[in-house]
Amino acid sequence: MTDSIREFLAAGPWAVVGASTDRSKYGNKVLRCYLQHSMAVTPVHPREVEIEGVRCAKSIGELPAGVRGLSIITPPPVTEKVVEEAAAAGIRRLWMQPGAESERAIARAAELGLDVIARGPCLLVVLGYRE
Repeated sequence: MTDSIREFLAAGPWAVVGASTDRSKYGNKVLRCYLQHSMAVTPVHPREVEIEGVRCAKSIGELPAGVRGLSIITPPPVTEKVVEEAAAAGIRRLWMQPGAESERAIARAAELGLDVIARGPCLLVVLGYRE
């Protein structure tokens, strides 16, 4: 485990941007992985009220106070917007799950001084997700 991943996992609470009600999608699996490890997490979804029994935030700007890390499971063009929203909300730690990253999002996060995990393992692998 890299230092950046260790620091990310020590810096909760967290949010999952791209959370889904569909249990076959990675946005749902990542949320469940946090829950399996009893980690404080909030799903972010613009239309859902609750996912996996946890109340959703409609946007990053509506997250509860104190969220310090985001797991991002969105298409790369959306991830680029998420980077801007995270910085505006004061969230400094981002984990772009495989497939969510883009060079543009990674570069912009660096410009904004955010700590980013990208081009690496998925949270599901690192924490040992159980289906």
